[in-house]
Amino acid sequence: MKTLAGIGLSDVQSVYAGPEGELWELLMGQQIHIGGFASSLDLARQAGVGAGMSGVDLCCCTGAGMRFLVRFRGVDRMCGVDATPHVVELGRNRCEREGLSDRVQFVLADVCQSSLGDHSADFVWGEDAWCYVVDKPRLLAEAARIVRPGGVIAFTDWIEGPAGLNQEESDRFLRFMKFPGIQDLEGYAGLLTGNGCEVHVAADTGRFAPCASLYRNMLHLQLTYDALRLLGFDQALLEAVDGELQFVEALAHSRKIAQGLFVARKTSG
Repeated sequence: MKTLAGIGLSDVQSVYAGPEGELWELLMGQQIHIGGFASSLDLARQAGVGAGMSGVDLCCCTGAGMRFLVRFRGVDRMCGVDATPHVVELGRNRCEREGLSDRVQFVLADVCQSSLGDHSADFVWGEDAWCYVVDKPRLLAEAARIVRPGGVIAFTDWIEGPAGLNQEESDRFLRFMKFPGIQDLEGYAGLLTGNGCEVHVAADTGRFAPCASLYRNMLHLQLTYDALRLLGFDQALLEAVDGELQFVEALAHSRKIAQGLFVARKTSG
């Protein structure tokens, strides 16, 4: 796993409580993950997440994934855990406006120590967000603690791709994204196995590169003014951000970074 010292929870909270978080939502929509609706549907289908189930979304942000699950997969109840007050409040407001407050709740907490009950969920869910967590072994242990025996841990995340990152690329990428570290397929699979889970899927979705190009095209062809507004009409700052997005796009097309999809079933208590 590639890591970068000096990045922690406070950096992530600053991103999603300010214009940087708004910029990501502008480019990617409320579902701030690679592939949006199609990615969520793919993950839910492969994990067998559906009607009557209850789940926990770790690093839920504003709860777009939870709203998707209750609306389109018939999930009965969702509980989202996130440590950024701004996105939790925004998520609660969005759920209220959409009439989903009775089925979706939020907990403001560190996802590595959520205080949720043991074996309290049919599944644990995550979408392109666990890359922000410093202690990924603790995060996976928490997911395994929460899910019931026989339940499923299903998530996507930004991972190091098969071509690999050199140190300079890794440092630049992690610094721009405010990631303390980035796992790979084998690393996440090992953490799942080590927490009493049988891994059913650990695969590169192939979605990262085309989506990375889409976001830059949207920025240039349609959303330039909107992005400038979020950045205080600072054109130099927007050019700097675009330069980093171009770097991320190149990494994705070189298979140095990817979106990984993981489905595992808890086999031991």
